[in-house]
Amino acid sequence: MRGSSQASLEAVASGFDAVLRTAGGDAATLGEQLFSVVDALDGSGSLRRALSDPSRDPQAKAGLVASLLTGKVDDRVVEVVSAAARARWSAEQDLVEAVEELAAEAVLASAENAGDLAQVEDDLFRFGHMLSGQRDLRRALTERSAGADERGRLVRTLVEGKVEPATLQLLERAARAPRGRSITASISLLERLAARRRERLVASVTAATPLTSAQQERLASILERAYGRTVQLKVSVDPEVIGGVRVEVGSEVVDATVLANLEDARRRLAG
Repeated sequence: MRGSSQASLEAVASGFDAVLRTAGGDAATLGEQLFSVVDALDGSGSLRRALSDPSRDPQAKAGLVASLLTGKVDDRVVEVVSAAARARWSAEQDLVEAVEELAAEAVLASAENAGDLAQVEDDLFRFGHMLSGQRDLRRALTERSAGADERGRLVRTLVEGKVEPATLQLLERAARAPRGRSITASISLLERLAARRRERLVASVTAATPLTSAQQERLASILERAYGRTVQLKVSVDPEVIGGVRVEVGSEVVDATVLANLEDARRRLAG
């Protein structure tokens, strides 16, 4: 998502965040209702076009949202979807993706309000890492012929009682409605949203051998200097990693040579 769509998402999300911080346990319900709005938008091209058409009057689009949703969902959901409809989107799918992200943010806010956000982030990482070595399971969780209910039940069978309620809600949703993404891509997106909510950048580190605490601290320090933000490491071990360590930050891949160069530059600057 770029340009005006990204700016619109940030503006709508900023206003919604103030709502989420006071929503308490209701945030999970707001998230579920927003996911239902995503389903409605995915299922109706005419509705997507009506709400994302930049030539239509913003208030008329907000009025359409109110007429469709008032009395069926929480008023706070009506308000945020109306705000999204008033905003400007570069493509109709950007509106849908924005509402989907707002839904996930609401579920993560419910975990944050309960003091469980860090655990949810860890749950997501561990489940994603488990899937990395389970090709058949990954396929089962995205296979369209299996049906949404079956995929949702499979996730529930795998993790219910082992993860936080917010994690289960997000993983079940990711399996039921992948929206063209692989399950691992959906989990990576959720991890980034959780990390951002904690005001941290997630660096997925794959090392040939386990990293000591000192090595992890040094690596985090190098990355924080490079990105100018607090970095949270998610470390896994793969003996076949070339060069000893592989780091992914968002869509960027940082290899051991780059890390060495960053550290060398830091030392030179320090004199």
